[in-house]
Amino acid sequence: MASPPKFMPAVCASDADQPLSGSETWIPLIECPADFPEELFDTAVSQLIHHPEYNSTLILRSETISDSTELPGPSTSIPTLDNHHPSRFIRRKLLPRRPGRDTSLEQYCTLYRRDSSSSHTVLVLTPITSETDPLPYYHPRVTHLAFRYLPPHDDESATGILRIEVVPLPNTPLDPNSRLYRTCLALLETLHRYGWGAVTNYQKRVIHDVLVPREPYQDLYLVMRERHKGLVDTWQEVTDPLKHVFEDIGIATYLMLLWKITFGNEEAGTDFTDGEPWRSWPRPPAGFVDIGCGNGLLTHILTAEGYEGHGIDVRERTSWKSYPSNTQNHLHVHAFDPLDFDNQFFPQGVFIIANHADELTPWTPVLSTLCSASGYLSIPCCAWDFDTRYERSEKTLFPLPNTTLDEFIKTLNLGGDGSNTSGYSMYRIWLATLSAHTGWEVECETLRIPSTRNWAIIGRRHLLSQTQSIENANAIVQRVKDRALFKPRKPEGKSH
Repeated sequence: MASPPKFMPAVCASDADQPLSGSETWIPLIECPADFPEELFDTAVSQLIHHPEYNSTLILRSETISDSTELPGPSTSIPTLDNHHPSRFIRRKLLPRRPGRDTSLEQYCTLYRRDSSSSHTVLVLTPITSETDPLPYYHPRVTHLAFRYLPPHDDESATGILRIEVVPLPNTPLDPNSRLYRTCLALLETLHRYGWGAVTNYQKRVIHDVLVPREPYQDLYLVMRERHKGLVDTWQEVTDPLKHVFEDIGIATYLMLLWKITFGNEEAGTDFTDGEPWRSWPRPPAGFVDIGCGNGLLTHILTAEGYEGHGIDVRERTSWKSYPSNTQNHLHVHAFDPLDFDNQFFPQGVFIIANHADELTPWTPVLSTLCSASGYLSIPCCAWDFDTRYERSEKTLFPLPNTTLDEFIKTLNLGGDGSNTSGYSMYRIWLATLSAHTGWEVECETLRIPSTRNWAIIGRRHLLSQTQSIENANAIVQRVKDRALFKPRKPEGKSH
């Protein structure tokens, strides 16, 4: 694949060629070589329309209100452009990432064709404001902002030009050090990148929101973040509270929605603005157990929100005593020994959580099979085999039922460069074949959490018969016993 062309922006001259004209006075601000043909402009700006959050950390997402080829109405503020005619009208709503600080904003996204072109060549963004709904901070101070594709003049070998033109609000600075210019520079670079991606038919290697839709996850996460962000100020560990608190809030949010979908066979969409609807949502029939729960934060969040379950670890953490008594009663010092398995925390129908569980990670699908769990979620971090560190040079993948290895790997959403040769990628492939071998249908999700180890493997349904699954799991346990290398860890501290 060819290397992407260098982004080469330039400030537009005061007498820039072919400025927009019409019902408004437009100011050309910044431009660069397009490096992609005109017919791909639609593909490139589609990303800008539907994913504004990629270009602003203050925006959560956009929601499309309407998408039409008919003008919304004579009273709208959509501008007319000389020598261009509008042919598609999208009305969207921008949702802020911090709704307590910023307001939402509706906006028209209007696509225009040049009179001589069959492709769209202009996208105009028009915020819908009023005295009661002013422009929020995250939006540039403009009445209109236009992305343009200007074709080459005569030379067929020449490249087109991408340009941003604006109708600024009064007294808005436009110099290269201004906020508006810097925002437009970032937008132009994004459009340039999207255009090249369209040329190379780029496809994202990491796909989010496979099992749980993005919108309900983000909406519930905002609620959970407000409810539990105070944990940052009372953090008792030496680790970074911002990372751990918001990471576990994200995992808890994901689990709540996953359980709702899995055990209720329902859509995930719910209005979270009124009451606490999750307290009546479907959940695992025998609760959850968080193995290797560490600081106990994930267990605390889930139990605080009305979910029944326990967290176990080989030693008590400083944080445990800072939680309410209800949480403390659900945190336990317990040394798990898969070779001498007991059902104290693993009743039939329990859902097993293994969040960076290290040496317990490979045992998760095995244990889930042996205790007839209702499912599991594992977020692997450090690479462990059943009784030693994982060494990919020595590892044989487990046999797969009814598929080839290449086809199986394509379903795992591993990300990276697609080569799957890194140690972490190979470990995840090994874990996935292990899950399939112990009878589980393998599902994978790249979680929206602040961690580089955000890949989750999930088991919710069985592909093999119960007899075959248990037989395969027991065979693994027996091989580990025969090796006689596994040493269960001893509990440290008082058990609750």
